Amino acid sequence: MQQLLEDIKNRQFRQVYLLYGQEAYLKNQYRDKLKEALVQDGDTMNFTVFKGKNSNPGEIIDLAETMPFLAERRVILIEDSGFFKKGGEQLADYLKEPASTVCILFSESEVDKRNKLFKAVKDNGCAVEFATQDETTLKRWVLGRIKKENKVISSASLDFFLQKTGSDMENISREMEKLFCYTLKKDTITEEDIEAVCTHQVTSQIFDMVESIAMGRQQQALKLYYDLLALKEPPMRILFLIGRQFNLLLQVKELKAKGCDNRKIGEKTGLHSFIAGKYVSQAARFKKEELREALEACVNTDEAVKSGRLNDTMGVELLIVRYSSGGRASGRA
Repeated sequence: MQQLLEDIKNRQFRQVYLLYGQEAYLKNQYRDKLKEALVQDGDTMNFTVFKGKNSNPGEIIDLAETMPFLAERRVILIEDSGFFKKGGEQLADYLKEPASTVCILFSESEVDKRNKLFKAVKDNGCAVEFATQDETTLKRWVLGRIKKENKVISSASLDFFLQKTGSDMENISREMEKLFCYTLKKDTITEEDIEAVCTHQVTSQIFDMVESIAMGRQQQALKLYYDLLALKEPPMRILFLIGRQFNLLLQVKELKAKGCDNRKIGEKTGLHSFIAGKYVSQAARFKKEELREALEACVNTDEAVKSGRLNDTMGVELLIVRYSSGGRASGRA
């Protein structure tokens, strides 16, 4: 990231850049910074965008070899092409000796670092990963945005906000804008404000649903399910997320049994440490065998629906009813 900023500041640009990773908000910000630095405002003659997996390497190379029109360089932006997994060999060869008047920007969600094109970009340009940001970085960023609005938030309310929004910066940014509008005449953002206007992420609702299942609160678990259906969430996606949740809980339970603390559990499972603690608490409500059985039940439900033996909406409902019926003992090994 620092290298990108230095290139922009010094106006010493490489001929190829790769911005990749799951943090779309940051990736798009730096993509736009590069574009603004490389392309004169309003110049549509020398800026071209290729999007998606149907992008043609030959067409890109032909364009790269075309002289820019009354400008220093031609800029080509290629987004989510999949070339860094397969199909990028022709471009990799081209990058060994590209036209001196072209700058190629790649923006990709996923890459294979063993890929020939990835290695070519590393050798001849600059590759920057934009991974999901850690808890400290997210909190610092949110607090900075809140301070700019001349508002304050308590540590507990900040944790509550991030638990509700998840770690995606694009989503966090949207929810902050809603909060700022809602608290326009207030200086302090409270949990009540957050609860009033911030959207509960689907994954958070799944967490709450499994929590209700663990506690034997069948009506609450079903209500959360019906709420998701009302939001047009497909039953099979809900089933997938329930299965994913049970799988995460099983991993967390096994790591906890090995003596891992919340930070280590977060590192190994990809959960933020401020969320990992909640997963540890939830996993403690299940026995290992219950989690394994629940995972198997999710697979069986999926097969029954796909084979036509069971309606998808009913299949997920039956799964919820089965695992939330009656009391559940505290989860021992």
